Amino acid sequence: MPDRLGAPATGPADGSTSTGPGRVLVALYGTFALAAGARAAVQLATQFDEAPLAYLLSAFSAVVYLVATVGLARGGRSGRRTAVVACLVELVGVLVVGTLSLADRQAFPDATVWSGFGQGYGFIPLVLPLLGLLWLRHLRELDRDAESDRDAEPGPDGAAERERPS
Repeated sequence: MPDRLGAPATGPADGSTSTGPGRVLVALYGTFALAAGARAAVQLATQFDEAPLAYLLSAFSAVVYLVATVGLARGGRSGRRTAVVACLVELVGVLVVGTLSLADRQAFPDATVWSGFGQGYGFIPLVLPLLGLLWLRHLRELDRDAESDRDAEPGPDGAAERERPS
């Protein structure tokens, strides 16, 4: 039966990464994993002696982006936990490396993805973990709402189910 005009759209309403902002986040994280990984691979292979710390940090950021991509794409509680950890590591990395790269330019003779708080990438590395964490928080709230709706539904005897201890 087709949806009525003006009625809410039907489809995945579970807040998964298969539609909307979740899909955009997976695409962004995947793109950054690929970009940072390719950049680090070339730099490590051809210029390692020029700025080893910077190039190793770029490789590390690629791994963090990859873990976040997989966690977001996988979904579910364990995937989301993985994505939260990756986003937190990324945020701390951007803040620490961003600060150090501005305070001690000699330690970073060449830029990393996180140098200058991601300035070379339009500050997306600074904003991306914040967006990821906000999206994951939103998904957690959706899970809570769905769980409370299930608890309020009448059971087989017609009475509402009692809250179960968590």
